[in-house]
Amino acid sequence: IFSLKPQASCRCLCSPGVCVCDLQEPSSKRVKPLSRVTSLASLIPPVKAAPLKRIGQTLQRSISFRSDCRPEIMAPRPWAKQIAPAITKRRDSKLWSETFDLGLGHMLSSTEIKRQEAIFELSQGEQDLIEDLKLAKKAYRDPMLKLSIMTEHELNQIFGTLDSLIPLHEDLLSRLREARKLDGSTDHVGHILVDWLPCLETYNSYCSNQVAAKALLDHKKQDHRVHDFLQRCLESPFSRKLDLWSFLDIPRSRLVKYPLLLREILKHTPNDHPDRQHLHHAMNMIQSIVADINSQTGESECRYYKERLLYVESGQRDLLIDSSRILSCHGELKNNRGAKLHVFLFQDVLVVTRAVTQNEQLCYQLHRQPIPVRDLEWEDLQDGEMRLGGSIRGAFSNSERTKNFFRVAFRSGGQLQTHCFQASDAFNKQQWLNCIRQAKEAVNPQTAAQSILFSIVLQKRKHFSETDAAVHGSVLSCALLVCGNRSETEHLGPPFHFNLAVCN
Repeated sequence: IFSLKPQASCRCLCSPGVCVCDLQEPSSKRVKPLSRVTSLASLIPPVKAAPLKRIGQTLQRSISFRSDCRPEIMAPRPWAKQIAPAITKRRDSKLWSETFDLGLGHMLSSTEIKRQEAIFELSQGEQDLIEDLKLAKKAYRDPMLKLSIMTEHELNQIFGTLDSLIPLHEDLLSRLREARKLDGSTDHVGHILVDWLPCLETYNSYCSNQVAAKALLDHKKQDHRVHDFLQRCLESPFSRKLDLWSFLDIPRSRLVKYPLLLREILKHTPNDHPDRQHLHHAMNMIQSIVADINSQTGESECRYYKERLLYVESGQRDLLIDSSRILSCHGELKNNRGAKLHVFLFQDVLVVTRAVTQNEQLCYQLHRQPIPVRDLEWEDLQDGEMRLGGSIRGAFSNSERTKNFFRVAFRSGGQLQTHCFQASDAFNKQQWLNCIRQAKEAVNPQTAAQSILFSIVLQKRKHFSETDAAVHGSVLSCALLVCGNRSETEHLGPPFHFNLAVCN
């Protein structure tokens, strides 16, 4: 969820499963931002081009969500002084084999060398993390407080409990170094991890605060003093081309990497090694801790966005929204007229909104009625199939503007409500469809099977010839028998009447 990001900006993260992209720690390598979907996470509010924010695995994705979690190159402001480009400071990478003293040690097998490299990576990662956390405090928080660029209250909201994480990781690094022998090798780390891992519960409060922290930081960037200060930091060598949020998101990135690090150590630990039992115990502990923090962070993100929904009419209020504890995904989509909408997919309801500013806070005003997931039907529209609104616009629209559309609909009280959404790209569109499919499966597996079948039929309806009917009729009939009562589909309209007739 987090919604423990990836901040509906998913994209990830994810629903269970680890996204390798999001598990990589910040790099100094400059990357061209993708035009997609901010853990956890978005985890945080979609701020720019708003890609999809997957919340199923908030921790696995950055709150800033995929493209937004990459270094942000801020646009120059008129009042900002031009600064000559500085040489980027790069972090040197080191291998364990470079530190091993052959004169003091003995010959090691290739498996043991890999094990030592994995242990060294754990230790080196702790050192890098500590340096980055201290840098965030020294180069960002302290100067902004001293120069009164932000108030102490605002900085406490943005940085959260970051200060408390530094001694926690210094403790682990100290223990790992003490366990290292004179030749540079380490025999046992399992017992150290079993004893230390419970300290990670501290991450609960830090990760749960990230949604609100990212929202406040994005809002404060509109202040030219804040923008100018962050821009100068970004252009300084010490930043390694990472913005402030990248530093604040490093702890989350480190947290979700622990299971991978432990798995790698365990992989190269022989079955008869005395450390193996402790490593197994440590692996179970970290997986449980990450799952718990992910769940609590997701609920925190869900509450954050529910509190910022604005209802134009009292009839728009829905108990399904109030009872939701999971925000599957959210992000910015466009309708067929090009208007920007912000869509939230909670566990039981799809909510379509427009982003508005109220009392200097970003809020989300409901646009039409919420759609219960159990009644929602979706259709993947082929590129070029969608006709844009307006006669002139539709007549002269190019192929790029009619790509990546999908449709959702539901019928209530005899009225059909439909929405045609355009995603930023094909990947983002597929993420939305996957999230909708998973939400329907969670609500009602049988209904989900019907929905999948209906979407297939809808995609074929324009090219469904008599020959197709003869070939696919028996298949559809069997699928409908598996899905359940055909009478439940009668309200879906002519396309379904036709195909159901084929099945009969």
